[in-house]
Amino acid sequence: MEKKYDITVAGHICLDIIPQIPDTGIREIGELFKPGKLVNVGAAKISTGGPVSNTGIALKKLGLNVAFMSRVGKDEFGNLIVQILNREGHIDGVSISEQDRSSYTIAIAPPGIDRIFLHDPGANNRFSSADLHEDIIAQSKLFHFGYPPLMENCYQHDGSELDKIFKIAKSAGAITSLDMALPDPKSASGKAPWRKILEKVLPNVDIFLPSIEEVFFMLDPENYFKIKQRAGSKDVIEFIDPVEYSRLARICLDLGAKIVALKAAYRGFYILTSDFTGTSNFDAILQSQRANWSSRELWCPAFSIDKIASATGSGDSSIAGFLAAFSRGCPIEKTLKYANCVGNQNLHVLDAVSGIKNWDETTTMIEAGNLKMIDLPLPSPDWKFDAKFQLWTGKHDRFQK
Repeated sequence: MEKKYDITVAGHICLDIIPQIPDTGIREIGELFKPGKLVNVGAAKISTGGPVSNTGIALKKLGLNVAFMSRVGKDEFGNLIVQILNREGHIDGVSISEQDRSSYTIAIAPPGIDRIFLHDPGANNRFSSADLHEDIIAQSKLFHFGYPPLMENCYQHDGSELDKIFKIAKSAGAITSLDMALPDPKSASGKAPWRKILEKVLPNVDIFLPSIEEVFFMLDPENYFKIKQRAGSKDVIEFIDPVEYSRLARICLDLGAKIVALKAAYRGFYILTSDFTGTSNFDAILQSQRANWSSRELWCPAFSIDKIASATGSGDSSIAGFLAAFSRGCPIEKTLKYANCVGNQNLHVLDAVSGIKNWDETTTMIEAGNLKMIDLPLPSPDWKFDAKFQLWTGKHDRFQK
Protein backbone atom coordinates (compact mmCIF):
# COMPACT_ATOMS: atom_id res chain seq x y z
CA MET A 1 0.00 0.00 0.00
CA GLU A 2 1.35 3.42 -0.96
CA LYS A 3 2.01 5.59 2.09
CA LYS A 4 1.78 9.37 2.37
CA TYR A 5 5.14 9.86 4.13
CA ASP A 6 8.51 8.24 3.63
CA ILE A 7 9.39 8.78 7.28
CA THR A 8 8.17 10.24 10.55
CA VAL A 9 11.03 11.67 12.60
CA ALA A 10 10.10 11.96 16.27
CA GLY A 11 11.61 12.81 19.63
CA HIS A 12 14.00 15.52 20.74
CA ILE A 13 13.84 19.03 19.26
CA CYS A 14 15.51 22.27 20.36
CA LEU A 15 16.70 25.65 19.13
CA ASP A 16 20.46 25.69 18.52
CA ILE A 17 22.53 28.83 19.09
CA ILE A 18 26.02 28.28 17.68
CA PRO A 19 28.58 31.11 17.99
CA GLN A 20 31.33 31.01 15.37
CA ILE A 21 34.63 30.57 17.19
CA PRO A 22 37.74 31.46 15.15
CA ASP A 23 40.59 28.98 14.88
CA THR A 24 43.33 30.32 17.15
CA GLY A 25 45.38 27.14 17.02
CA ILE A 26 44.43 26.26 20.60
CA ARG A 27 43.55 22.59 20.99
CA GLU A 28 42.79 22.37 24.72
CA ILE A 29 39.46 23.70 25.96
CA GLY A 30 41.03 24.90 29.23
CA GLU A 31 43.34 27.23 27.33
CA LEU A 32 40.49 28.78 25.37
CA PHE A 33 38.00 29.30 28.19
CA LYS A 34 39.31 30.70 31.47
CA PRO A 35 37.53 32.69 34.21
CA GLY A 36 37.62 36.40 33.42
CA LYS A 37 38.84 35.90 29.84
CA LEU A 38 37.06 37.60 26.93
CA VAL A 39 36.75 35.30 23.91
CA ASN A 40 35.98 37.08 20.65
CA VAL A 41 33.57 35.14 18.43
CA GLY A 42 31.86 35.70 15.09
CA ALA A 43 28.21 35.67 14.11
CA ALA A 44 25.94 33.16 15.80
CA LYS A 45 24.10 30.61 13.70
CA ILE A 46 20.54 30.06 14.94
CA SER A 47 18.83 26.89 13.77
CA THR A 48 16.76 24.00 15.00
CA GLY A 49 18.69 21.17 16.59
CA GLY A 50 18.21 17.66 17.87
CA PRO A 51 17.41 14.60 15.74
CA VAL A 52 13.91 15.69 14.71
CA SER A 53 15.48 18.71 13.03
CA ASN A 54 18.97 17.49 12.16
CA THR A 55 18.00 14.09 10.79
CA GLY A 56 14.55 15.14 9.57
CA ILE A 57 15.61 18.20 7.57
CA ALA A 58 18.60 16.34 6.12
CA LEU A 59 16.21 13.59 4.99
CA LYS A 60 14.01 16.22 3.34
CA LYS A 61 17.06 17.63 1.50
CA LEU A 62 17.87 14.08 0.40
CA GLY A 63 14.45 13.84 -1.24
CA LEU A 64 12.25 12.12 1.35
CA ASN A 65 8.76 13.21 2.35
CA VAL A 66 9.11 13.89 6.09
CA ALA A 67 6.61 14.26 8.92
CA PHE A 68 7.87 15.81 12.19
CA MET A 69 6.68 14.71 15.64
CA SER A 70 7.92 16.53 18.73
CA ARG A 71 6.91 18.76 21.65
CA VAL A 72 7.66 22.49 22.05
CA GLY A 73 6.50 25.27 24.35
CA LYS A 74 4.19 28.12 23.42
CA ASP A 75 6.98 30.73 23.44
CA GLU A 76 9.35 32.59 21.11
CA PHE A 77 11.79 29.70 20.80
CA GLY A 78 8.87 27.36 20.07
CA ASN A 79 7.53 29.72 17.40
CA LEU A 80 10.92 29.77 15.69
CA ILE A 81 11.20 25.97 15.81
CA VAL A 82 7.75 25.49 14.28
CA GLN A 83 8.43 28.08 11.55
CA ILE A 84 11.65 26.34 10.53
CA LEU A 85 10.10 22.85 10.56
CA ASN A 86 7.11 24.08 8.56
CA ARG A 87 9.42 25.06 5.70
CA GLU A 88 10.89 21.56 5.58
CA GLY A 89 8.07 19.07 6.11
CA HIS A 90 4.74 18.28 7.73
CA ILE A 91 4.17 19.67 11.25
CA ASP A 92 0.75 18.24 12.11
CA GLY A 93 2.54 15.93 14.55
CA VAL A 94 4.22 18.75 16.52
CA SER A 95 2.62 19.30 19.95
CA ILE A 96 2.60 22.84 21.36
CA SER A 97 2.43 22.90 25.16
CA GLU A 98 1.31 25.88 27.22
CA GLN A 99 2.83 24.34 30.36
CA ASP A 100 6.37 23.76 29.03
CA ARG A 101 9.17 26.01 27.77
CA SER A 102 10.88 25.13 24.51
CA SER A 103 14.25 23.45 24.61
CA TYR A 104 17.40 25.25 23.50
CA THR A 105 21.11 24.48 23.19
CA ILE A 106 24.16 26.72 23.08
CA ALA A 107 26.74 24.73 21.15
CA ILE A 108 30.37 25.61 21.87
CA ALA A 109 32.31 24.15 18.94
CA PRO A 110 35.88 25.51 18.72
CA PRO A 111 37.86 24.25 15.71
CA GLY A 112 39.95 21.22 16.61
CA ILE A 113 38.30 20.74 20.02
CA ASP A 114 35.42 18.45 20.89
CA ARG A 115 32.09 20.20 21.31
CA ILE A 116 30.49 21.40 24.54
CA PHE A 117 26.72 21.83 24.80
CA LEU A 118 24.79 24.00 27.23
CA HIS A 119 21.37 22.43 27.02
CA ASP A 120 17.92 23.00 28.49
CA PRO A 121 15.72 19.95 27.69
CA GLY A 122 12.55 21.96 28.31
CA ALA A 123 9.44 20.43 26.70
CA ASN A 124 11.41 17.35 25.60
CA ASN A 125 11.26 16.05 29.17
CA ARG A 126 7.48 15.85 28.95
CA PHE A 127 7.32 14.12 25.54
CA SER A 128 5.36 10.88 25.88
CA SER A 129 3.35 8.37 23.89
CA ALA A 130 0.44 10.82 24.19
CA ASP A 131 2.35 13.13 21.79
CA LEU A 132 2.34 10.46 19.06
CA HIS A 133 -0.09 10.71 16.17
CA GLU A 134 -0.71 7.10 15.22
CA ASP A 135 -2.52 8.07 12.03
CA ILE A 136 0.60 9.87 10.78
CA ILE A 137 2.89 6.97 11.74
CA ALA A 138 0.55 4.54 9.97
CA GLN A 139 1.00 6.63 6.82
CA SER A 140 4.82 6.45 7.11
CA LYS A 141 7.15 3.77 5.78
CA LEU A 142 9.64 4.45 8.58
CA PHE A 143 9.47 5.82 12.12
CA HIS A 144 12.73 7.24 13.50
CA PHE A 145 13.05 8.32 17.14
CA GLY A 146 16.00 10.17 18.62
CA TYR A 147 17.67 11.02 21.92
CA PRO A 148 15.60 9.32 24.67
CA PRO A 149 18.50 9.88 27.15
CA LEU A 150 17.72 13.63 26.88
CA MET A 151 13.98 13.12 27.44
CA GLU A 152 12.98 12.47 31.05
CA ASN A 153 9.76 10.58 30.37
CA CYS A 154 11.65 8.18 28.12
CA TYR A 155 14.14 6.90 30.70
CA GLN A 156 12.09 7.06 33.90
CA HIS A 157 10.36 3.93 35.23
CA ASP A 158 12.79 1.63 33.40
CA GLY A 159 11.87 3.11 30.03
CA SER A 160 8.20 2.11 30.14
CA GLU A 161 7.15 5.17 28.12
CA LEU A 162 9.84 4.59 25.48
CA ASP A 163 8.68 0.98 25.27
CA LYS A 164 5.11 2.19 24.72
CA ILE A 165 6.26 4.60 21.99
CA PHE A 166 7.90 1.82 19.98
CA LYS A 167 5.02 -0.60 20.48
CA ILE A 168 2.67 2.03 19.05
CA ALA A 169 4.98 2.64 16.08
CA LYS A 170 5.29 -1.08 15.36
CA SER A 171 1.56 -1.67 15.66
CA ALA A 172 1.03 1.18 13.18
CA GLY A 173 3.04 -0.81 10.63
CA ALA A 174 6.19 1.33 10.34
CA ILE A 175 9.76 0.08 10.16
CA THR A 176 11.27 1.49 13.36
CA SER A 177 14.61 3.17 13.98
CA LEU A 178 16.23 4.42 17.19
CA ASP A 179 19.11 6.84 17.83
CA MET A 180 20.63 7.56 21.23
CA ALA A 181 22.64 10.29 22.99
CA LEU A 182 25.40 10.00 25.59
CA PRO A 183 24.09 11.24 28.95
CA ASP A 184 26.11 12.82 31.73
CA PRO A 185 26.96 9.83 33.96
CA LYS A 186 26.18 11.91 37.06
CA SER A 187 22.73 12.95 35.83
CA ALA A 188 19.45 11.11 36.39
CA SER A 189 19.65 9.90 32.78
CA GLY A 190 23.21 8.66 33.28
CA LYS A 191 22.08 6.67 36.31
CA ALA A 192 19.08 5.12 34.53
CA PRO A 193 19.18 1.32 34.00
CA TRP A 194 19.95 1.52 30.31
CA ARG A 195 20.56 -2.17 29.76
CA LYS A 196 17.16 -2.95 31.26
CA ILE A 197 15.61 -0.23 29.08
CA LEU A 198 17.19 -1.69 25.94
CA GLU A 199 16.03 -5.19 26.90
CA LYS A 200 12.50 -3.80 26.98
CA VAL A 201 12.63 -1.59 23.86
CA LEU A 202 14.86 -3.32 21.29
CA PRO A 203 12.39 -6.13 20.42
CA ASN A 204 10.35 -3.39 18.69
CA VAL A 205 13.35 -1.62 17.11
CA ASP A 206 14.25 -2.71 13.59
CA ILE A 207 17.26 -0.40 13.11
CA PHE A 208 19.38 0.62 16.11
CA LEU A 209 21.77 3.52 15.37
CA PRO A 210 23.71 4.58 18.49
CA SER A 211 27.34 5.67 18.61
CA ILE A 212 29.91 3.17 19.86
CA GLU A 213 30.34 5.23 23.04
CA GLU A 214 26.62 5.33 23.73
CA VAL A 215 26.08 1.61 23.36
CA PHE A 216 29.24 0.82 25.36
CA PHE A 217 28.11 3.09 28.20
CA MET A 218 24.62 1.57 28.22
CA LEU A 219 25.57 -2.10 28.02
CA ASP A 220 28.91 -2.29 29.80
CA PRO A 221 29.49 0.87 31.88
CA GLU A 222 32.21 -0.67 34.06
CA ASN A 223 34.52 -1.43 31.14
CA TYR A 224 33.53 1.77 29.34
CA PHE A 225 34.73 3.90 32.26
CA LYS A 226 37.98 1.92 32.47
CA ILE A 227 38.67 2.74 28.82
CA LYS A 228 37.62 6.35 29.33
CA GLN A 229 40.01 6.69 32.25
CA ARG A 230 42.83 5.20 30.17
CA ALA A 231 42.05 7.64 27.34
CA GLY A 232 42.37 10.68 29.62
CA SER A 233 41.93 13.83 27.54
CA LYS A 234 42.18 11.89 24.27
CA ASP A 235 39.26 10.64 22.21
CA VAL A 236 37.80 7.48 23.77
CA ILE A 237 37.17 6.01 20.31
CA GLU A 238 40.93 5.66 19.83
CA PHE A 239 41.01 3.20 22.73
CA ILE A 240 38.01 0.99 21.92
CA ASP A 241 39.15 -2.32 20.44
CA PRO A 242 37.34 -3.44 17.25
CA VAL A 243 36.27 -6.64 19.01
CA GLU A 244 34.05 -4.53 21.26
CA TYR A 245 32.02 -3.33 18.27
CA SER A 246 31.15 -6.92 17.37
CA ARG A 247 30.48 -7.90 20.99
CA LEU A 248 28.18 -4.99 21.76
CA ALA A 249 26.33 -5.15 18.44
CA ARG A 250 25.72 -8.88 18.97
CA ILE A 251 24.17 -8.15 22.37
CA CYS A 252 21.80 -5.67 20.69
CA LEU A 253 20.78 -8.24 18.08
CA ASP A 254 20.20 -10.81 20.82
CA LEU A 255 17.98 -8.28 22.61
CA GLY A 256 15.79 -7.98 19.52
CA ALA A 257 17.12 -5.38 17.07
CA LYS A 258 17.36 -6.51 13.44
CA ILE A 259 20.05 -4.09 12.23
CA VAL A 260 22.68 -2.51 14.49
CA ALA A 261 24.79 0.30 13.02
CA LEU A 262 27.35 1.96 15.28
CA LYS A 263 28.55 5.47 14.50
CA ALA A 264 32.25 5.89 15.23
CA ALA A 265 33.13 9.45 14.11
CA TYR A 266 36.41 9.40 12.13
CA ARG A 267 36.43 5.59 12.28
CA GLY A 268 33.31 5.46 10.13
CA PHE A 269 30.27 3.19 10.35
CA TYR A 270 30.16 -0.37 11.71
CA ILE A 271 27.14 -2.58 11.00
CA LEU A 272 25.93 -6.02 12.09
CA THR A 273 22.64 -7.46 10.87
CA SER A 274 20.56 -10.47 11.84
CA ASP A 275 19.38 -13.23 9.55
CA PHE A 276 16.06 -11.95 8.26
CA THR A 277 15.90 -13.81 4.94
CA GLY A 278 12.92 -15.75 6.27
CA THR A 279 10.96 -12.68 7.38
CA SER A 280 9.02 -10.09 5.42
CA ASN A 281 9.52 -7.11 7.74
CA PHE A 282 11.71 -5.19 5.28
CA ASP A 283 10.18 -6.50 2.04
CA ALA A 284 8.33 -3.31 1.14
CA ILE A 285 11.59 -1.34 1.07
CA LEU A 286 14.50 -3.72 0.47
CA GLN A 287 12.70 -6.04 -1.97
CA SER A 288 15.46 -7.76 -3.99
CA GLN A 289 18.16 -6.45 -1.60
CA ARG A 290 16.88 -8.32 1.47
CA ALA A 291 19.41 -11.15 1.05
CA ASN A 292 22.17 -8.55 0.57
CA TRP A 293 21.34 -7.06 3.99
CA SER A 294 20.90 -10.32 5.90
CA SER A 295 23.64 -11.70 8.23
CA ARG A 296 26.20 -9.04 7.39
CA GLU A 297 29.11 -7.53 9.31
CA LEU A 298 30.80 -4.56 7.65
CA TRP A 299 32.90 -1.59 8.60
CA CYS A 300 33.04 1.37 6.22
CA PRO A 301 35.85 3.92 6.80
CA ALA A 302 34.90 7.59 7.04
CA PHE A 303 35.75 10.16 4.38
CA SER A 304 38.50 12.63 5.23
CA ILE A 305 38.17 16.41 5.44
CA ASP A 306 40.90 19.06 5.45
CA LYS A 307 39.25 21.41 7.92
CA ILE A 308 36.21 20.78 10.13
CA ALA A 309 33.95 23.81 10.60
CA SER A 310 31.89 22.04 13.26
CA ALA A 311 30.80 18.50 14.08
CA THR A 312 27.43 19.61 15.48
CA GLY A 313 24.81 17.13 14.27
CA SER A 314 27.25 15.04 12.25
CA GLY A 315 25.92 11.80 13.72
CA ASP A 316 22.34 12.86 12.94
CA SER A 317 23.38 13.70 9.38
CA SER A 318 25.04 10.32 8.88
CA ILE A 319 21.84 8.64 10.08
CA ALA A 320 19.92 10.66 7.49
CA GLY A 321 22.26 9.37 4.79
CA PHE A 322 21.80 5.82 6.07
CA LEU A 323 18.00 5.98 6.24
CA ALA A 324 17.68 7.79 2.90
CA ALA A 325 19.66 5.03 1.16
CA PHE A 326 17.87 2.27 3.10
CA SER A 327 14.46 3.74 2.18
CA ARG A 328 15.44 3.59 -1.50
CA GLY A 329 16.37 -0.08 -1.21
CA CYS A 330 20.11 0.46 -1.76
CA PRO A 331 22.57 -2.38 -1.12
CA ILE A 332 24.09 -2.37 2.36
CA GLU A 333 27.57 -1.46 1.07
CA LYS A 334 26.24 1.60 -0.73
CA THR A 335 24.08 2.61 2.22
CA LEU A 336 27.18 2.85 4.42
CA LYS A 337 28.82 5.11 1.84
CA TYR A 338 25.80 7.42 1.90
CA ALA A 339 25.90 7.50 5.70
CA ASN A 340 29.56 8.52 5.73
CA CYS A 341 29.17 10.98 2.85
CA VAL A 342 26.25 12.90 4.39
CA GLY A 343 28.03 12.92 7.74
CA ASN A 344 31.06 14.38 5.97
CA GLN A 345 28.93 17.08 4.29
CA ASN A 346 27.82 18.21 7.73
CA LEU A 347 31.42 18.89 8.84
CA HIS A 348 31.93 21.67 6.31
CA VAL A 349 29.51 24.12 7.94
CA LEU A 350 28.81 25.54 11.38
CA ASP A 351 25.23 24.30 11.75
CA ALA A 352 23.77 20.82 11.35
CA VAL A 353 21.89 20.97 8.04
CA SER A 354 22.95 23.77 5.65
CA GLY A 355 25.84 21.69 4.28
CA ILE A 356 23.65 18.73 3.31
CA LYS A 357 23.30 18.26 -0.45
CA ASN A 358 20.45 16.66 -2.37
CA TRP A 359 20.34 12.99 -3.32
CA ASP A 360 21.73 13.40 -6.85
CA GLU A 361 24.61 15.63 -5.68
CA THR A 362 25.44 13.19 -2.90
CA THR A 363 25.36 10.26 -5.32
CA THR A 364 27.73 12.12 -7.65
CA MET A 365 30.13 12.79 -4.76
CA ILE A 366 30.25 9.07 -3.95
CA GLU A 367 30.44 7.75 -7.51
CA ALA A 368 33.02 10.30 -8.73
CA GLY A 369 35.62 8.67 -6.52
CA ASN A 370 37.08 11.99 -5.37
CA LEU A 371 36.32 11.44 -1.70
CA LYS A 372 39.35 10.19 0.17
CA MET A 373 38.82 7.69 2.95
CA ILE A 374 40.53 7.92 6.31
CA ASP A 375 42.89 5.02 6.87
CA LEU A 376 41.20 2.45 9.10
CA PRO A 377 43.63 -0.32 10.04
CA LEU A 378 41.95 -3.45 11.39
CA PRO A 379 44.95 -5.71 12.01
CA SER A 380 43.03 -8.88 12.80
CA PRO A 381 42.32 -12.07 10.84
CA ASP A 382 38.66 -11.48 11.70
CA TRP A 383 38.58 -8.58 9.25
CA LYS A 384 39.31 -8.63 5.52
CA PHE A 385 39.40 -5.60 3.23
CA ASP A 386 37.07 -5.78 0.23
CA ALA A 387 38.79 -3.86 -2.57
CA LYS A 388 35.66 -3.84 -4.73
CA PHE A 389 33.50 -2.02 -2.18
CA GLN A 390 36.36 -0.29 -0.33
CA LEU A 391 35.29 -1.46 3.11
CA TRP A 392 36.01 -4.17 5.64
CA THR A 393 34.08 -7.41 6.07
CA GLY A 394 34.00 -9.07 9.49
CA LYS A 395 34.12 -12.75 10.37
CA HIS A 396 30.35 -12.73 10.96
CA ASP A 397 29.67 -11.55 7.40
CA ARG A 398 28.22 -14.39 5.34
CA PHE A 399 29.94 -13.10 2.20
CA GLN A 400 33.44 -12.81 3.69
CA LYS A 401 35.90 -14.52 1.36
